[in-house]
Amino acid sequence: MKKINRFGCRYRAVWLLALAYLCCSFVTRILLYFWALPEPDSSISAVVKTFFFGLVFDLVSACSISLPAILYLTILPNPLIGSKLDKSLTYFFTFLTLFLLSFTALAEFTFWEEFKSRFNFIAVDYLIYTYEVIANIAESYPLPLLFAIVLLTTLLGMYFIHKQKGFTTVFSSKASLKTRFIVLASVTAVVVLATVGLQNTDAEWSANRYNNELSKNGIYSFFAAFRNNQMKYSEFYKTIPENEAFDLVRNELQQNNSRFQSNGLSIHRTVSSPNPSNEKPNVVFILVESLSAKFLGSYGNTENLTPNLDKLATKACRFTNLFATGTRTVRGMEAVTLCISPTPGQSIVKRPKNAGLYTVSNVFKSKGYSCNFFYGGDGYFDNMDAYFGSNGFNIFDRGRGSILSDDIKTTRTLISDSQVTFENAWGICDEDIYNVMLEQADKQYASGKPFFNFVMTTSNHRPYTYPKGKIDIPSGSGRNGAVKYTDYALGKLFEAAQKKPWFKNTVFVIVADHCASSAGKDEIDIVNYKIPALIIGVEKLGQMEISKQCSQIDVMPTLFGALNWSYESDFFGEDVLNPLYHERALVATYRKLGFIKKDAVVILSEQKSVNHYKWDNDKNTLSKSAKNPRLEREAIAWYQTADYLFNNNKLK
Repeated sequence: MKKINRFGCRYRAVWLLALAYLCCSFVTRILLYFWALPEPDSSISAVVKTFFFGLVFDLVSACSISLPAILYLTILPNPLIGSKLDKSLTYFFTFLTLFLLSFTALAEFTFWEEFKSRFNFIAVDYLIYTYEVIANIAESYPLPLLFAIVLLTTLLGMYFIHKQKGFTTVFSSKASLKTRFIVLASVTAVVVLATVGLQNTDAEWSANRYNNELSKNGIYSFFAAFRNNQMKYSEFYKTIPENEAFDLVRNELQQNNSRFQSNGLSIHRTVSSPNPSNEKPNVVFILVESLSAKFLGSYGNTENLTPNLDKLATKACRFTNLFATGTRTVRGMEAVTLCISPTPGQSIVKRPKNAGLYTVSNVFKSKGYSCNFFYGGDGYFDNMDAYFGSNGFNIFDRGRGSILSDDIKTTRTLISDSQVTFENAWGICDEDIYNVMLEQADKQYASGKPFFNFVMTTSNHRPYTYPKGKIDIPSGSGRNGAVKYTDYALGKLFEAAQKKPWFKNTVFVIVADHCASSAGKDEIDIVNYKIPALIIGVEKLGQMEISKQCSQIDVMPTLFGALNWSYESDFFGEDVLNPLYHERALVATYRKLGFIKKDAVVILSEQKSVNHYKWDNDKNTLSKSAKNPRLEREAIAWYQTADYLFNNNKLK
């Protein structure tokens, strides 16, 4: 065996593997760029910057991927070089690495199709919930073909390294201790310096979100999201003195029928109805998966996808200018149950120490209601069972063996096979979950106790499958079919409910959890947060439109106001029909926090960055505007106070 001190030979297979990865990353970026057209900024300088930043992150990722192999080559004693053990380990881990990289590259395209983004916190979350994700992939894509592509790409990679004498050289060459140390130290230094000094946000150099996402590297973005899945507001975002923040929010929340219970760092208040009522109608609250306002005919759609919802809208109180707080189901759940400004990072639904919070269930329970949560999948997903179970709800879900902590005092009822006619990766179809709810509503009515039934739907989600023969769009053919089936199931729900003895004394609230897509070229795509909301069956409201700019967090306080209820409140949401209501909306990703007042938008980002924009609703564009100090402080206050109250256990 030759003793060679040059860097190239002993590490040749590693360099070739890194080169193959860099080429794959470059090709991926090109393909995603053309896929995204015409959204990215295509000026020469923008394209150069996009690919330059992309190369930087690709190089860092290549070094990180190569480091385990370099460490192995460094510590392997010279007598073992080329041995059966060395060859077995080298072939196996090279194949495994190439397979995982090929799989990741393919996964980037499927993730981009859904979210128009490189891997982010959603990918991190999905890694935890293997059943739902794997089943969803199996039902959405041709797995044998995808596996064959990944395997073929892996074998081509192995052949490339073989043809370039990567394996032959590594098994026949050895390096001096000095060479080994230099290589290991150099690559380690790059990885350490990048970990300390390079942030994923450094790729966000452009006002165009697509260029920023294309500048990133999928693997690097994944681990960056893994590190930052929960973010303390005070560490990452611009702040103002706590007293000032609370003064601003309290001033906004002050209405003519509310009275704060203490001074200082609190928003706890008593809301008193001027015409108090003992009326206790049943309330069926339906949080609909991914129902963008643009799908409904009553919001301008011309494809006749939602005839039942459009018919309901003609006799409902309809919000026409309401915005979701986020882009995930758990964020929507947080908004309608806690009525709180979204906090950066994970939704409170998924955080530790989220038990015993003051939610809408406390208001209902103070009136003698039974509170129940219905979900067609296994509620362990996204921590839903733990959140609802520890915050006053009984649970009805499709369990697959997950159990609740003994500390959670609730009743969990599993949906049986006999109650299911159709099921996909995410759960039973909407018709089935509504039937489960109707059955329980009958029992609750018979007990003489009013009920608050919270239903989370699943059918309007990839793979977009539903029972055959229900609508005129084949199951699994796309989003339009899922929307139309979602509407069909709602129609069937009302058809069945109208025959129930409890129907005349029941209020229905229908709200989307978030839009079907939130991605756009701007930091936050405002239009893609606009969702429908209907309140049906409140005599005081009747048929009306609420055109005031408002948020998902305002739906339940508006309902309580319409029912003439007096109650205690820790809610950031308000009754939008109160004459002192201040129009505004809060919209967020897991990192960017947006505050909207009319057409003025303030976006808060980590590294204590603040940007001001003017929003053109017709064109759905954000253009940079002059700084508005008052609006900026107000935006900071809404988010800073929410984060403070949760993290200091003041929402209990």
